[in-house]
Amino acid sequence: MINSNNSSRIKQLGFSLLEVLITLSVLSVGLLGLAGLQTVGLSNNHSAYQRSQATQIAYDISDRMRANIDAISSYTAASPLQNANCLTITGCNPVAMARNDLFEWNAALAAALPGASGAITVAGGNYSVAISWDDDRDGNNTNFQVG
Repeated sequence: MINSNNSSRIKQLGFSLLEVLITLSVLSVGLLGLAGLQTVGLSNNHSAYQRSQATQIAYDISDRMRANIDAISSYTAASPLQNANCLTITGCNPVAMARNDLFEWNAALAAALPGASGAITVAGGNYSVAISWDDDRDGNNTNFQVG
């Protein structure tokens, strides 16, 4: 004899196909979100690295200007020119050193930052070093200034 209470209760074993599909959909949306976060994190990390490079290069030219105080005005007026004689202790006057420093500074900018340009200005005896580059490569330059 079959008990009617036992026959109406059939135990379900395993998952249905619909439950698996919903689980995979939720999991895939979560993984896409994580991939987006990773991309934004990498972009911000690269931007911070470039700002660090700009800071280092700005302080480099500032230190060069302080070391060559006799030709400090040449850093705003002179055009960059490489001078191999300035790599030794003798054979280079202060103005030639300033021009060589500007040449090396421009080379460091070009090597470290995409589309970089730099300018040194003076106002009221205060010198300012400005660097701009295309941080996110969208055509708009990011400006960085050290006084």
